Amino acid sequence: MRPKFNKVYQSMKHVLLILFIGIFSGCRAHSLYPDAEPKPDNLTAIPLGGNTYITERGVNQRTGRGSITERGISGWTDPATVFSVYFRTSAVGELNLFLRHSGAHESLISVESLGKQSEVKLKAGVNDTAYLCTLTVKDAGYVRVDLQGKMKNGESYAAADYLLVNGEAAKGKMHFVDDFSFYWGRRGPSVHLYYPLPGNEDIEWFYSEITVPEGGGPTGSYYMANGFGEGYFGIQINREDERRVLFSVWSPFVTDNPKDIPEDMQVKLLDKGEATRTGEFGNEGSGGQSYLIYPWKTGQTYRFLTRVKPDGKGSTAYTSYFYGNDGKWMLVASWLRPKTDTYYSNAHSFLENFDPEKGYLSRKALYRNQWACTADGKWIELTKAGFSADETARKQARMDYRGGEQDGCFFLQNGGFLSDYTLVGTMFSRTGTGKAPEIDFAGLPAGIMTIKP
Repeated sequence: MRPKFNKVYQSMKHVLLILFIGIFSGCRAHSLYPDAEPKPDNLTAIPLGGNTYITERGVNQRTGRGSITERGISGWTDPATVFSVYFRTSAVGELNLFLRHSGAHESLISVESLGKQSEVKLKAGVNDTAYLCTLTVKDAGYVRVDLQGKMKNGESYAAADYLLVNGEAAKGKMHFVDDFSFYWGRRGPSVHLYYPLPGNEDIEWFYSEITVPEGGGPTGSYYMANGFGEGYFGIQINREDERRVLFSVWSPFVTDNPKDIPEDMQVKLLDKGEATRTGEFGNEGSGGQSYLIYPWKTGQTYRFLTRVKPDGKGSTAYTSYFYGNDGKWMLVASWLRPKTDTYYSNAHSFLENFDPEKGYLSRKALYRNQWACTADGKWIELTKAGFSADETARKQARMDYRGGEQDGCFFLQNGGFLSDYTLVGTMFSRTGTGKAPEIDFAGLPAGIMTIKP
């Protein structure tokens, strides 16, 4: 009788297991039915150090009671902290998730992805691999996996360095930050618009406008309006309570340390606005930097004007003006770049994030009404733009970037792990307005310096 009973029992258990898996097939906690777990073989390793962000913070808003280092997640002590891992798939189907972790004590965490949730026990040990869940990926694109602490026996939940995946959805090309700088990868891709200038004209002035959509603009965003061959000019968000208008000119001496620039190669300040702060910058080339701490607003269109004029003595003066909230032009600064004899060249705009902790947030801007003005005062409307992106995008470490034409202007967008992207090299065009900017060049404001460009 016993063997027959066992056979019936095992058959009933098998049926119940199938029913249970059918109900919870989206995501199965490994601790419930170990014999149903997929094997951790043929795994793709996604390093947490380059692909994870703290998207919800705990009681300590500065640190979030946890951190992300080059090695992954550490200091994970607060149950309110959410670590979000992002990666992109090009195939669909089942996707099995595993976590490589270490810890002196057992803990319990929750895993949430694609609308499914499970709770997983992490064993004590070093470099243990825990099965998290199985997802059904229905569309190619980015997948977000949230990890959150539930219960712990020790001080922290665990340290973790890799999310490991296999299954049908992992067999296609996958995109994540791996053999690439974690710093630049977590910042996300920078995107650019290049405006072809007429080759037979001396362009002295460049004018453009930017609108950051209402409510948008996470900290760490730089919306660059007037780029030229030797520098850039735009607006940025440095902190929640601080926004800037930034204008910088590179030195002709190539170095990341401004202290290394010889005297005769240094960019010299000619003039600046009363509220403008000036200094040096480095790390991405070096040169002269000027900025206003200014409360520019989302949902409002801002105007930018830059002049590039050779002085006839082997140097070139660069001057930028910003049209503020009060409806008036203000001088940001004027710089003299030595060993440079050029008019305006390489007209471009860009959008970037300079805070690696905010690389998971999306940012977008509308780039409007681009015009060039020649040395003899002729305005030329620029209605075409080429799309480009930085090495983070070109090496496909991140694929969340876009550009295009929208409502008669160009736009750029990056971050946020968008699933669609724009091919680098794409050309855009906008409908021209035919109405040149009305600017009284002679009436533009001077600054507070005695030396004038």
